[in-house]
Amino acid sequence: MPANNANSTNSYQSLFRTPEFTPLFLTSSAHVAAQTMAGLALATLVYRATDSPLLSAVSMFGPSLAQVLGATLFLSGADRLPPRATLTYLSLAFAAATTLLAAPGLPIWAVFVVLLAQGLIASLGGGVRWGLLNEILTKDGYLLGRSVFNMMSGITQITGYAAGGALLTLLSPRTCLLLSALLYALAAAGVRLHLTARPPRATGRPSIATTWRTNALLWSSRPRRTVYLALWLPNGLIVGCESLYVSYAPESAGTLFACAALGMLIGDVTVGRLIPPARRARLGVPLLALLATPYAFFALGPPVPLAALAVALASVGFGASLVQQERLMALTPDELSGHAVGLHSAGMLTLQGVSATLAGSVAQLTSPATAMTVLAVASLTVTAGLARGLRVPVSVSKAVEQRPAS
Repeated sequence: MPANNANSTNSYQSLFRTPEFTPLFLTSSAHVAAQTMAGLALATLVYRATDSPLLSAVSMFGPSLAQVLGATLFLSGADRLPPRATLTYLSLAFAAATTLLAAPGLPIWAVFVVLLAQGLIASLGGGVRWGLLNEILTKDGYLLGRSVFNMMSGITQITGYAAGGALLTLLSPRTCLLLSALLYALAAAGVRLHLTARPPRATGRPSIATTWRTNALLWSSRPRRTVYLALWLPNGLIVGCESLYVSYAPESAGTLFACAALGMLIGDVTVGRLIPPARRARLGVPLLALLATPYAFFALGPPVPLAALAVALASVGFGASLVQQERLMALTPDELSGHAVGLHSAGMLTLQGVSATLAGSVAQLTSPATAMTVLAVASLTVTAGLARGLRVPVSVSKAVEQRPAS
């Protein structure tokens, strides 16, 4: 059940005094660290084996492509399965899949089969994790709590990519994959030992039919549709740019990823803590524009120091996702919160996978720098198209949604 008093989540310090917030935070940190190291190691392994920007990009972000399939089949489980057991088994499944990816002699086609399975498994994780966070915290505390998780993700990615890059100079990519599998196993143990066994948030058995009905209900609201598109498309296209770091600067990809994570951290701190709520809602569209604009300058082929500065500046724009997530929660009934954020997570990761594939394909025909520029322009175009709907106040959007059909 949510935290009992509304003041329990009004500061970072009080967040960590909220029961179960800290173990969820730490186990999620271990999961993100494992994912970061494994992604960089696998992309490096595939690029060394194939010399292909496309296959390298898809190997790093390819599991996201399976998210859309998982979202249409399994997402009703986000509110209908016990969260502790589900998160435990998901982390164990990731540990097993990552161990398999480290197997010597595994052919490239088999790598992508394993990644497909990983993506299907992961499609349930976002809904379960963020639905549980919404349950642990009050409604007013969700954005601050989510910003802390985003900051954790940024810090973990900074250290994870830096550590992963350093480890890849000392160890083989397969050894780094095994270390990532160990981190997944530790995350599973932490969830099992330190989170309370809670009942599902919604009644009934998860099923494909229930998943489809709830997806249709969430998608039927035009204000929610606009928010979902804003959470999926502009960000996804920029992650496509990030997927080309390995092919743009093979020896400095870890540096570029770390700088991007640093920018994301700055954006999350600024939006989640420093900007007053009354002004925060107005920053969604400008932040999405900031997210894409610096990548347009990659058409000039900047050297690594300037490229690192550009990606750090651009990634501040990822703070827009906090604004849109807060808007989504305000437009969604509590009993659908897990499914709603699961649909957001699955759609976001799917578009990241699609964008990585698109970016790799364009880079294969032109160059990584050209592909980044193309995706940046596409992201700016989408943002311009969504801007009007995102500026409508939530109170007006809810009134439109609840108005009976004429």
